[in-house]
Amino acid sequence: MANEKIIKRKEEEVKALADKMKNASLVLLVDYRGINVSEVTELRKSIREIGAEYSVIKNNITKRALKECGIDALDEALEGPTAVIIAQEEYLPALKVIYKFAKANDYYKIKAGVLEGAVSTVEELSTLAQLPSREELIAKLAGCLLANVSKLAATLDAVRVKKESEAE
Repeated sequence: MANEKIIKRKEEEVKALADKMKNASLVLLVDYRGINVSEVTELRKSIREIGAEYSVIKNNITKRALKECGIDALDEALEGPTAVIIAQEEYLPALKVIYKFAKANDYYKIKAGVLEGAVSTVEELSTLAQLPSREELIAKLAGCLLANVSKLAATLDAVRVKKESEAE
């Protein structure tokens, strides 16, 4: 009797996790060995602030949920302690937070990830995490456009001054 309850509860866990993963823009698997309580608390807070979630889930449940989503390529990443980060909306902010934390802490490693339904390598995820954010790119573009407009205004003003001096 007790076994049926446990099995049913685990099946529900797998289904709930699979539903989250199906709708997620990013699913990251990370090795959290060596992280202390204050660090994980701060990391979870940072992840929550950007609308993602950080969970430690049994590898077997994660494996079954991934299989239910049609992803079998991550079985070897589910060895040892594994935390799961799921971002529903934008994937880049969560990826940047985890990448920055992993870069600052040698023991914290990104094992694998699923980006918008496709399995991505650690190298691909790292490259994406290093890209400037949308806001940074817009600011750079605005700066370039403003510089060109300023140059044009200075040139036109110089032409005006020259014409005025010739007219005198």
